[in-house]
Amino acid sequence: MAYLAAKWWRVEHAIAAPCALIGTSNFFELAVAVAIGLFGLHSGAALATVVGVLVEVPVMLSLVTIVNRTRW
Repeated sequence: MAYLAAKWWRVEHAIAAPCALIGTSNFFELAVAVAIGLFGLHSGAALATVVGVLVEVPVMLSLVTIVNRTRW
């Protein structure tokens, strides 16, 4: 969404692409720490948060592919 908004606002691609990727990957580490701290190491919340971090890598690679193909 951030990438499309940046394109709509006519932000330069060299700025919009890194901004969108950074915004997509923020706060996963904090989410893991909070889930473990609040619900314990063996909780479903901690497991879901860790799985989310593992899913992040393929999602980020897909976003890089999209960003590289849609330069303006």
